[in-house]
Amino acid sequence: MFGYIRPVLERMTEEQRQAYQSVYCGLCHTMSARHGFLARFTLQYDFVFLAILFCGCGGEEAHICLRCPAHPFRKPGACLRGSNLDMAADQSMILTYHKLSDDVTDKGPLAGLPHRILRFLLRGAYHKAANAQQNFDREVQIGLVRLREMEQENASELDRVADTFASILAAGSSGEKGGADGRARSQLLYHLGRWVYLMDAWDDLDSDRKQGRYNALEARFQGKAKDERDYFETTVTHSLRLAGSAAQLMELGSWKPIVENVLYFGLPSVQGAVLDGRWKEMRKTRRRSYERSLSSAGHQP
Repeated sequence: MFGYIRPVLERMTEEQRQAYQSVYCGLCHTMSARHGFLARFTLQYDFVFLAILFCGCGGEEAHICLRCPAHPFRKPGACLRGSNLDMAADQSMILTYHKLSDDVTDKGPLAGLPHRILRFLLRGAYHKAANAQQNFDREVQIGLVRLREMEQENASELDRVADTFASILAAGSSGEKGGADGRARSQLLYHLGRWVYLMDAWDDLDSDRKQGRYNALEARFQGKAKDERDYFETTVTHSLRLAGSAAQLMELGSWKPIVENVLYFGLPSVQGAVLDGRWKEMRKTRRRSYERSLSSAGHQP
């Protein structure tokens, strides 16, 4: 269910690209330091955006030069480190572990075997992250139990199902400062979570139908979801607008242009690709393209 939250690098200034890369690389190194080398391979752009939102809260952060293990002969690059990255790394591991558990259940004994193996290998990392983020882990577990119950009853109330997943992502702000800024951050994550859930449901319509798996859109529109594209596009676009409105109420400092890039350019671009059925094919090559584009931007701390 991850991988949709991406920026449009071509619309960033060089300084913004370097700042984004410092979080990307910093989160990668932080995940490895806190949860082991294997944790690096679970890094998603969604988690980078989560880390950037945490960075917007302030706190002690520092840039340090570290060598990338994927490019050992390149010059060490600037990586952002600090408590915000620690929190993002822990929440990323918790979400990854529970996503793997969900995949094991959905895909069955044979197709789910790779997910079962990876979940076993990450078990220790998950327990460490869950111990550090107990409230968040509890909220994720409660939300996933509710989702599973709705799937088993073939729930057709689209808003109720999407709300449950959105509330899981909104719980990611529970460890942050309160007040108006904290409420805005929670709302941003909520509407982003709703958008992600609905995007994933549309993206998986054909495969879920073929495998006989529950899909909230199929249940809502009784097998005719593709005929309701206009309605679907309206509701997901509304979620993006509400997320954008919440972002305008937040004190994001120098991170504001990057957050706006993701919300106003990156997500609409992904949405169009998903709706047109181009996303799965694009996703095969886009990660490599993003990484090449990022690594080409030299940066100093």
